[in-house]
Amino acid sequence: MATNTPETKHRIYTMSFASVYPHYVTKAENKGRTKTEVDEIIRWLTGYTQKRLESQLDKGTDFEAFFAEAPGMNPNRSLITGVVCGVRVEDVEEPTMREIRYLDKLVDELARGKAMEKILRNP
Repeated sequence: MATNTPETKHRIYTMSFASVYPHYVTKAENKGRTKTEVDEIIRWLTGYTQKRLESQLDKGTDFEAFFAEAPGMNPNRSLITGVVCGVRVEDVEEPTMREIRYLDKLVDELARGKAMEKILRNP
């Protein structure tokens, strides 16, 4: 397994979270969901408050730092399963990429009309 050296680091890690965030919102809104629901998913996954989430967006924090600085990743995120971009999220070994794929999967579920209670996997 490759480590995250500058030579092997996936380019998504260095992309600003703020540059991808509008795409999450657009994907949801195109299917009748809301930015508020996207934010709720992100807060559930990462433990950010709305204020801290907005601060990370304003600062242009990259994906790697966004997840590294998350106040508390939700322990129920391991219940997120399924395929994103042809890859099973539960099979992604690299921790940061797995977190990114978890978020992708949650936004996909939102856009597909899944109920928030099911998306947030609260037992």
